[in-house]
Amino acid sequence: MVMAPDTQPPEEGKADVPERVSGDEPLLAARVHRPSDLMRLLAGLLAIGLVIAVAAFAHATTSGLEEDINKGAVGAPDVFVKIAGLVSSIAVLLVPVAFAIERLIKRDGLRIADGVLAAVLAHGVTLATDLWVAQAAPGTIQDALTQPQSGGGLTDPVHNYLAPVIAYMTAVGMARRPRWRVSLWAVLLLDAFTMLVAGYTTALSIILTVLIGWTVAYGTLYAVGSPNVRPTGQTLLAGLRRVGFKPVTALRAEGVPDSADSGDRGRRYIVTLEDGPPLDVTVVDREQQAHGFFYRVWRRITLRTITTRRSIVSLRQALEQEALLAYAAIAAGANAPKLIATSELGPDAVMLVYEHIGGRSLDSLDDSEITDELVRSAFRQVRALQSRRIAHRRLTGDAILVDRSGRVILTDLRGGEIAAGDLILRMDVAQLLTTLGLRVGAERAVAAAVEVLGPDTVADCLPLLQPIALSRSTRATLRKQARERSAREREAVLAASEAAKHERELTKAAAHGGPETVQTETKAEKKADKKAEKRALDTALDEAREEDLLSQIRQQVLLIRPQAPVEPVRLERIKPRTLVSLIAGAVAAYFLLSQIARTPLSTVSQADWRWVATAVVFSALSYVAAAMSLLGFVPERVGFWRTVVAQVAGSFVKIVAPAAVGGVALNTRFLQRAGVRPGLAVASVGASQLFGLGAHILLLLSFGYLTGTEKSQSFTPSRTVIAGLLTVAVLVLVATAIPFMRKFVSTRLRSLFAGVVPRMLDVLQRPMKLVTGIGGMLLLTAAFVFCLDASIRAFGHGTATVSYASVAVVFLAGNALGSAAPTPGGVGAVEGALTLGLVAVGLPIEVATPAVLLYRLLTLWVPVLPGWICFNWLTKRGAL
Repeated sequence: MVMAPDTQPPEEGKADVPERVSGDEPLLAARVHRPSDLMRLLAGLLAIGLVIAVAAFAHATTSGLEEDINKGAVGAPDVFVKIAGLVSSIAVLLVPVAFAIERLIKRDGLRIADGVLAAVLAHGVTLATDLWVAQAAPGTIQDALTQPQSGGGLTDPVHNYLAPVIAYMTAVGMARRPRWRVSLWAVLLLDAFTMLVAGYTTALSIILTVLIGWTVAYGTLYAVGSPNVRPTGQTLLAGLRRVGFKPVTALRAEGVPDSADSGDRGRRYIVTLEDGPPLDVTVVDREQQAHGFFYRVWRRITLRTITTRRSIVSLRQALEQEALLAYAAIAAGANAPKLIATSELGPDAVMLVYEHIGGRSLDSLDDSEITDELVRSAFRQVRALQSRRIAHRRLTGDAILVDRSGRVILTDLRGGEIAAGDLILRMDVAQLLTTLGLRVGAERAVAAAVEVLGPDTVADCLPLLQPIALSRSTRATLRKQARERSAREREAVLAASEAAKHERELTKAAAHGGPETVQTETKAEKKADKKAEKRALDTALDEAREEDLLSQIRQQVLLIRPQAPVEPVRLERIKPRTLVSLIAGAVAAYFLLSQIARTPLSTVSQADWRWVATAVVFSALSYVAAAMSLLGFVPERVGFWRTVVAQVAGSFVKIVAPAAVGGVALNTRFLQRAGVRPGLAVASVGASQLFGLGAHILLLLSFGYLTGTEKSQSFTPSRTVIAGLLTVAVLVLVATAIPFMRKFVSTRLRSLFAGVVPRMLDVLQRPMKLVTGIGGMLLLTAAFVFCLDASIRAFGHGTATVSYASVAVVFLAGNALGSAAPTPGGVGAVEGALTLGLVAVGLPIEVATPAVLLYRLLTLWVPVLPGWICFNWLTKRGAL
């Protein structure tokens, strides 16, 4: 609680104060990470890349620029150049020191510390850049960034003292102080001019130096955070006094939502006055305004016409927008907080003063307190807004307030729109239907909406009743309900399966005269039992299946308006998965085409077809091994050759889905259709995947060790293995140190051990099954390794070959990368990893490229047509 100086606290009960309040200052973080700093960092990196590209590819342009500068510098007096250089060299150090002293006197040491850190990092970057240009950069870049010195040698590509000064001045915020900014930039320009005239540097070197200092400064600020300058409670009280109020206390209200779609609503205070009712004050600063910036940018890029608001606006624009919407809402007849004053709180914050409303949000009400009249009143407020073409855009439970008399009040109008289009207005109706449906059910929500808005208006919102059109918090709630429904359905199916199994056992015992004779059942009876169990599972699943809330709302509206449009409006320009796949596919296509272009046709014609046939045999053998590795973790009886056919069908599925996803889904579905219960089918596939992951890691480490013991000067996998282990250790530490990652990993591991480990214990009780699974995994790896080795020998002609251990390491590493790639079948990622790996172990690029292409042709592309045939065959027979 913040109290005005020289005042007494209010008497108990005098002010209407919420139960949960807290002080202001303890809630403010000492440092904040500004998205604007990250954007400037990325812009700086892009600019540095462009400068280097110009230096590398525009050699004629850079040379001409240097000649023009040298010609212009010929007439400059030598005395003037020396004096200017001496003055600028001294001033470029004195000005930052003077500013540091001034900041220290004003007790702003944090900024100075940030500036010193940025300067040190900038100095390190300049040294690394100088070393790279001198030893590893192309000659064109070296010529563009350096000048020959009279005593021999070259000038520095990046100035080791200028970049740290620029980083320092940027990090300490000198750009926000005009006098210091003008002084320092004048000194820097003078220093750059004298160095150019004297021939100590080039124009591109000066530009690169400035960009490095600027970029490192913003990278430092974003990494360590900037000092928090958000207004405190005392600043708020002073601002209220400036607009004519006499505040006594300012209480920070807790429980304010802080999500990406509502995090810019500002900090809320309840302010008591010396005389008069209390006030509701909202403080908005630049940090809160930027909250969720990247989420809003992503929505603006991916959605079509529903995000008309700019991703980020100035504080003045935000203040004017909220004031306009507050007045417009009241003028439209809606219940909204009355705005009575606005003011700036310095250059980085504004405040909006409303009349105090004592009430609770819809989210804080119990279900029993939400009456039909309250639901109808919420729709009346939306009807009033839409009568003047006003869209709220945030009709979630925390934006709907209910006062003590039961009156519904709409708050948080900042994200709304004036003169909104029909699409936005229909979205408001869809959002409110969903928000109220989550609390009172679809039937009551639709009935109230139809009574207030009319059936036509409600029916028109059906095409927008889709998750992408709803708020982020609403989508999260719907996903949570979907997970709960899936859990209930799974439990119901398992219970029904156990009951049906128990009933069949009792029936067989009665038919055979006792439990001891049940074991003599025929194959026909077993088949009939499987069909009966499948029918029981399907029936139980149909009975337990629950429709989601959006489907329930659609059904309720269709009962009133059967002809209402239900086809969803396409709101997304492009889906995230599609965007990632397109980018990855373009990169993969570029890589493959470039590799194919480098492979002459004569190389293909000179291939040893005996080794090509051997590679084909090993490729075919991999499907048998894959079937063994799957059936080894399925205690139930499943046909072996049908499983082999299913693995061939997986070749077709793998080409239309990421490698790590398509095979898992197909195997799970195949086991379910083969009579394995859904939960056990998922557990069996999970156990196979988990054991395969462990075997993959062990084989990679083992072959890496074996390869490291070979006498090879071009490849030292022992260091690679150590680096891999260190990388895994760092990733584990990062995953356990970050709360979000720790929660994600623990949740996945908990679900894994809950389902997969019991299944593995069942398999351990059947030694032959375990041998089959382990043998299948080893055979699968061996088949792929020998297939790759045969592809190498087909083009190596016995001269360009590598050891089996090296081939195994390359295959295992490439396969792991392909499983993580978002492209179907790991296209692009696998080819690149295998080619680079083979080149690293000493294979010529002329042999590695066609060998990898042949290997991928036999294991990915050729099996697509047989896979499609097998997929259709299994589908027609009900096996998929």
